[in-house]
Amino acid sequence: MLCLETICVLGRNMSEVPIGLSMPDLERRPPRPSATLMITRDGEDGVEVLLGHRCETMPSFPGYWAFPGGGVSRVDKAASEVIGISFQHCAILRELVEELGLAPEDGRLVSVEEDFRRMVVDDKANWFPLALDGDISADTTGMRIISMRTTPPFGPMRFENTFLHIHSQDHDEFSLVGQTEFEDARWMRPCDVIGAWQNNAIKVAPPVVTLLMEVERCLGLMEQDMGKVAIDLETRMPGRRSILFAQGVEVVPVKTATLPPADHTNCYLVGDPEGDFIVVDPAFRHREGMEDVAEAVERHKGELVAVFYTHGHSDHMADVGLLKEAFDVPVWSASTSADRILKDGEVLKLGNQEWTVLHTPGHHPEHLCLISDSGLIAGDMVAGIGTILIPPGQGDMMTYIEQLERLLDLDPHLIFPSHGPVIPLPFMTLEHYIKHRSSRHDKVLAAVETGHTILEDIARVAYEDTPDAHPGLAIDQTLSHLLSHEKGGKVRTTDGGWVRA
Repeated sequence: MLCLETICVLGRNMSEVPIGLSMPDLERRPPRPSATLMITRDGEDGVEVLLGHRCETMPSFPGYWAFPGGGVSRVDKAASEVIGISFQHCAILRELVEELGLAPEDGRLVSVEEDFRRMVVDDKANWFPLALDGDISADTTGMRIISMRTTPPFGPMRFENTFLHIHSQDHDEFSLVGQTEFEDARWMRPCDVIGAWQNNAIKVAPPVVTLLMEVERCLGLMEQDMGKVAIDLETRMPGRRSILFAQGVEVVPVKTATLPPADHTNCYLVGDPEGDFIVVDPAFRHREGMEDVAEAVERHKGELVAVFYTHGHSDHMADVGLLKEAFDVPVWSASTSADRILKDGEVLKLGNQEWTVLHTPGHHPEHLCLISDSGLIAGDMVAGIGTILIPPGQGDMMTYIEQLERLLDLDPHLIFPSHGPVIPLPFMTLEHYIKHRSSRHDKVLAAVETGHTILEDIARVAYEDTPDAHPGLAIDQTLSHLLSHEKGGKVRTTDGGWVRA
């Protein structure tokens, strides 16, 4: 049973944002239009789909398997008006030339002349006149719009993406020469892609996963006829609302009063997709957020067994009344007031999945993470958007850095943060956080050693390499560093301020 006292104690006015600090409001731009193309063919063992493996240098979804595509440019919009096809079609035809060196023509995918392709790669504006002159085919026969998806609100950059499809009766070989987006591309059966993703052998972009699941389901119902499937998808325009970061990890973004530029907290459904699961950090304080999470729980094919809190900050915890209304399950956390007090190293068996509890203090003394083969439920250890604060008095900077090093040693497959999108290259993110925070820790100590005693002066010196840092947050975090140094016996306070111990 849900313990009301538990929630009240956990959520008692606890926040990482300094009291009285004024933060600028987040200005969100409308999602940018984009387009991607699912290319299929009839293989020897059934329908196959062409996927590219994105280079790890790409800013979005590095190391992921995805469809070719990209953002709609001004060139595409201008071409659309003249050629007489949608700007999404123009965008995907151009991207197809850039990324694979192919263009559709009379039901086939044909190679684009190397010189023409190089011109488009060098300047996307060149695609328009080449297509207009017929040097590059702009044939959209058989190309269907099969879905529309919008990037969830936790993303720093959002897209309104059009998924198009074409089934190739015959094709020339694609070429990855001259482009920088894909390091590999392969024809694969949808069932094989899904199976590898479920086993954490590959990383696949969330909308691609759910769309391939729908394709595989329809192929089973329609005698493996991709033509019928495409017509069905075009008619229904499925827009699956589930956001699957990994097998057994579904995210529901919840609007919260958190640290900008983030304005949502990720609530996770974690566990067996068809068995026991838990809800992690349901942070809703309004009915809309509650309904979003409750709807996701209702769609789940398994049984909800508990609410799990990573820690007790207010942007991670639900309104008591709404939580009681939505779920009648126990609360699990590291708090002594929880219905089940979780300890470091404890294994949670959630159907066919096992998640290990990690006690990771530093940001908060009771902070917990969860780790499995799927990845790391990281809470506020790292963020996919914005940064992480270490509240003076609640947290400890050196302990936080030590816990980051512990997480790095565990080498998680992915990181599922509380704020922002999934983190695809955990080692890079963790190494960055460790290096950044350790460097700042040293700078604060150096400022004291060079004779600076007043908090504001120490902050100014320690953050002189970051002139755009919020002055209030700089002072707040400098104090966290100082308190951690004091705990370690390196500095002390006097009537005159902070001095070397």
